Amino acid sequence: MNTTSQIWVELVGEIIIARIRGVPTEELIRECQQRVIALQADTGCTRVLYDALELERPPIEIVLTQQAFSTELKDSALSVAIVVPNTSIAYLARLAFGDLNHRVFYNDIAAAILWLMSSRTANPH
Repeated sequence: MNTTSQIWVELVGEIIIARIRGVPTEELIRECQQRVIALQADTGCTRVLYDALELERPPIEIVLTQQAFSTELKDSALSVAIVVPNTSIAYLARLAFGDLNHRVFYNDIAAAILWLMSSRTANPH
């Protein structure tokens, strides 16, 4: 599976949705991050939903890679919701997104969207 088939990043309404599938690699995480940042810069959107329902459990090295990327996003005032399929990935997601304004949801995209839309982060749209 190549990175093109493993990630999908698009603006849907007022939310950037980043869907990640399969086993994450550093290349995959980097490409997803770059797409989210580019879309955020182009649109000014401050709400991001990471759909990780089809993500396989990442190795700890990937969690640390995402942690470094999350630090880069810290100053961008993003609200980030991460939807995961199980507690193991939820724990890793909490570690990966560190101090970023984020919340992890179990199998509930609707709740994640509601949280993002009610977050205090203003969206210039």
